[in-house]
Amino acid sequence: MYFINSFLFCGIICLIAELILDNTKLTPGHITSLFVCIGAAFDSFGIYDFFIARVGGGALLPITSFGHSLIHGALLSAESHGVIGLLMGIFNLTAAGITAAIIFTFVFTLIFKAKD
Repeated sequence: MYFINSFLFCGIICLIAELILDNTKLTPGHITSLFVCIGAAFDSFGIYDFFIARVGGGALLPITSFGHSLIHGALLSAESHGVIGLLMGIFNLTAAGITAAIIFTFVFTLIFKAKD
């Protein structure tokens, strides 16, 4: 049942994104930013941790998890360093993913040519 819940959670997030994309004039970039903000808001109120406990990896795969990781790291660092910890901790949990994205993007731009 755990795997089914995980699959359904990711599927529902994708369904919501497709419905927004098909029925509004928002671009994929807008929807991605919206979902990051929703994940951050859910983590601020402790809701996203409930999702992770119930569906596991299904809650850690979608883009909403990036917002969760940003806020989670900031709040953890703020507990030990105060207000300055908010700024210091915001990238603690996401630094590896951001670095990998930058490196892979650079490598792929050297290998492939963009279409006009």
